[in-house]
Amino acid sequence: MKVFKKLDISPTNMNLYTAAVTHSSYTNENPSYPDYERLEFLGDAVLEVITSEYLYKERHLEEGTMTKMRAAYVCEEACATYARELGLEADIKVGGADEINNTILADVFEAFIAAIYLDQGFDIAKEFVLNIIVPYIEKEVDFLHDYKSTLQELVQTEKKCIEYEVIKEEGPAHNKKFTSIVKVDGIKMGKGVGNSKKESEQEAAKDALSKRAKIK
Repeated sequence: MKVFKKLDISPTNMNLYTAAVTHSSYTNENPSYPDYERLEFLGDAVLEVITSEYLYKERHLEEGTMTKMRAAYVCEEACATYARELGLEADIKVGGADEINNTILADVFEAFIAAIYLDQGFDIAKEFVLNIIVPYIEKEVDFLHDYKSTLQELVQTEKKCIEYEVIKEEGPAHNKKFTSIVKVDGIKMGKGVGNSKKESEQEAAKDALSKRAKIK
């Protein structure tokens, strides 16, 4: 796997890492390859523990602040960014009709953490995670981009009504694509596309915010 050229890790069970980068669509076409879903479940928990411990020991913040920071640095956008930094997309296996999107990148990153944890132990997994995440925390990179909250605050100031509507849902169950619109006082102000309803609504809100002058 190409990713090991960037890591100081000598894997002992390559099957774990192969599974970590294998999407279910590839498994459907190649049944002998297990997919990453079980590893992702474990990796998500390991990532949260490592990030929580770091914030608790190193940042000395209030609980609410730590919760918000943890959410920001383990969210889908963040994990997809970490995956790209590692170059994991070069190793990901997907079915012939599928494309590698943010959701798959984030899932693979979490699954890869689980593979390291099972293969190398917690200390190595912790070192791996912190080496990637801490620089982003120190730079205060904003991964959440909560456009919906920003739009809501703007609309409330103007005492207007806001609503979201999913107008299209397409693609296979494992790779859905949603299109949403946002209306302000019944007038369509933004449109967005994403791999989840939440993501499409965020994109619609982002589109609406680009037309802020018309909202006021």
